[in-house]
Amino acid sequence: MTPVYGHSAARGAILEAALGGRLHHAWILSGPQGIGKASLARELALILLAGEEMVGRVSDNHPAAHLFSAGTHPDFAELARLEKEGGDLARNISVDQVRGLSRLLSTAPSVSQRRVILIDAADDMERGAANALLKSLEEPPRDVVFLLISHAPSRLLPTIRSRCRLLRLTPLGSTDMAAALRTADATMSDSAVMELVTIGNGSPGRALALSGLGVSDMIGALERIVRDGDRLHAERLALAKMLAPKAACPRLEAFLELVPAFLAEQAKNRMGSALEEAIHRWEQARDLAGQAIPLSLDPAATVFALCAQVAALAEEEPEASLFA
Repeated sequence: MTPVYGHSAARGAILEAALGGRLHHAWILSGPQGIGKASLARELALILLAGEEMVGRVSDNHPAAHLFSAGTHPDFAELARLEKEGGDLARNISVDQVRGLSRLLSTAPSVSQRRVILIDAADDMERGAANALLKSLEEPPRDVVFLLISHAPSRLLPTIRSRCRLLRLTPLGSTDMAAALRTADATMSDSAVMELVTIGNGSPGRALALSGLGVSDMIGALERIVRDGDRLHAERLALAKMLAPKAACPRLEAFLELVPAFLAEQAKNRMGSALEEAIHRWEQARDLAGQAIPLSLDPAATVFALCAQVAALAEEEPEASLFA
């Protein structure tokens, strides 16, 4: 099982409720993608199945741990988007998947005192699946605990949210980020870890996804643009050359995410009219970056336009280097 870093408050809330006999039947674990929500949910599921909430951990030798790691625990079910032929994931969690929980919901626990159902992510449920789940949340069977992962709880049905306890998980601090990254790749150098901590914004998953995409080079170019305005367009031409080819799509996607984050950091170091201008540029970049992929905008033109938003801040108040 993937080790869990951070999130002690959310972890403690569920375990304390279980110890006190006040364990709610449904919980939403919310927060940005890649911060470890699913890993925490799986750890909590195993603890609840093993009845080890007082200890707060489950030994690898525990019978429940063996069943859980093998994916054969009879009192546990996890729903996620299914893999289709060819390796792609289905667009949604289907209504049939939710209806498939009926056997588990209608029978008593087999080897544990509880049954646990984990949905990763609840945001991915199609409408029919969400309605089918709602019926179980409205009349929950005895000793069943639902753990719903959600990146954006506002997208869930209000009736589902109203029947769940919401736990908001926050991005990891630098120490936990570094530990998570070293666990993911023990061969990673200290400098590589620190770079990923810097660009990951508290999300190990995001940091690892950006690894190897030349993000540090992008940050360097953006910092030079905001410093001198890139009046000869040399920096944005180099970025367009790197990001426009079709094969560079993952790098382009990283850049689309990076520029609004860069501008948001720039805004933190400004006041008055300079702050207003930075916020305006951030809004422009955010909207453009969000439209680029869905509308199939020209990559080179998009890179130029985003760089122009950064360059517009060059004559404003000086700021500290991003991610320093």
